[in-house]
Amino acid sequence: METQTLSPKTIEERIVWHSIRATYLFYVAGALYVVAPVLGWCLLLLLIYRYWHNQQNALALPLKQIPWTLWLWVMGMGIMLLSLIVGHLDFDLGIGKLIKSSIGWAKGWALLAIFPLLGCLKIRPEIIYRATGHVCLHTLLLLPVFIGAWVFGLPQTLYVSPLQIIGGPGPEFFAMSLYEIDPSNGAPRWRLFTPWAPALGFIANIFFIFALQERDKKWQTIGISASIMMALISASRLALIALLIVWMATWFIGKLRHPASPFATAASITLAGFIALPILKAFETLWQGFRSARAGSTRVRETLARIAMDRWQNEAPWWGHGIVERGPHLVEFMPIGSHHSWYGLLFVKGLVGLLALALPLSASLAQLAWWSHQLPIARVGLAMAILLFLYTFGENLEILAYLIWPALLLMGIAHREISRATHTNPALSAQSGEHPHAKNKHYYACLQCRSFRCRCHTIRTQTKLHRFRITDYRRYVPRWQHRHL
Repeated sequence: METQTLSPKTIEERIVWHSIRATYLFYVAGALYVVAPVLGWCLLLLLIYRYWHNQQNALALPLKQIPWTLWLWVMGMGIMLLSLIVGHLDFDLGIGKLIKSSIGWAKGWALLAIFPLLGCLKIRPEIIYRATGHVCLHTLLLLPVFIGAWVFGLPQTLYVSPLQIIGGPGPEFFAMSLYEIDPSNGAPRWRLFTPWAPALGFIANIFFIFALQERDKKWQTIGISASIMMALISASRLALIALLIVWMATWFIGKLRHPASPFATAASITLAGFIALPILKAFETLWQGFRSARAGSTRVRETLARIAMDRWQNEAPWWGHGIVERGPHLVEFMPIGSHHSWYGLLFVKGLVGLLALALPLSASLAQLAWWSHQLPIARVGLAMAILLFLYTFGENLEILAYLIWPALLLMGIAHREISRATHTNPALSAQSGEHPHAKNKHYYACLQCRSFRCRCHTIRTQTKLHRFRITDYRRYVPRWQHRHL
């Protein structure tokens, strides 16, 4: 697919297209942390406006067909706000801190519900793939500048944007950083447009999955090359592991419902039984090497986790403390619960907040895994959900929501396509088991739009615009799907 043949068609696509492609411009201006929340909330208002005025031509799904998984994300992030309010009231933190924390929720956790919901707009996934490909191209072009800054000994941070006055987690979110030095070993690391190096590894994995879906070989090569390079210069252990296993795990899950998968699984288990001992020893050696690669970072993470768990159990088990607190000198004054979404949630929002993230994430993983053998977009959405799950153990998703919003939007598009397939294609519905008459042989098939209605519907569904007749629905199902019928 050539570049000139792929361009945004709707206002939503234009906004997404230009917002992603201008990543480095926003970074230089120090506005990257501000753009994503403004973009998300403005597009949400546009979505509500279109549903309110029933502009079906500009929507990919009717209101009644919005997937339940997206509503679960909305409910979960709403519960996050409730737990935040209760935590502030329990510890009497004052109205000022409550307002500030609520604004932080709108710029963080709320985006994890908003951007998946925006998948109901008419936004093609190809637009996201190509736009991130442009960011990868910009990265390859600017990489000599960032590496040269370290070679020639330029300052690590050039400036901090005045936009910091808006407020945020820290100055690193508004700083123009050329490189950084790892204090544990003195080696250079690069974070490019992200606040810290491991976050760059997170973005590299997202862009890598997007690049694999690119149809244009030129852009695919650019995306894969830049993604691998970003993962390497970030020196993030989790990024390198995720780069190897996420796409393989997605492929494997997509094959689980294949008729031959039980036999392949049985053979694999039998083979693993013979070589289990060497595999366990190799895994133990790999794990020890993983922990010792950056021993200082591992020690800080484990100490932060112990502090978070101890204070959560003894002080605020249900609703949390309401705000993030700095740790002692032992953990280099890092925020308690940082570097780990689950520990952070337990400390700040308690068990209620943890369930508010765990339930929608589990539901998305389950639904996307179930459909991954049928819909290519579901496999991409599954890869994004797996990445989110993996990085909950190494990052705080709330803080990085402003960076990973293309992945969240893609997840919403994947759920949207699953809903469309369920409501319009009886062959796919037969496998999902959602229609009680899905295995009937005949349906009312429209001669114009070729939509389907089960024959249990009455004859009154016929209209002048939709002329139905009883026919074998295999006639309108692609040949590659016949084996599933």
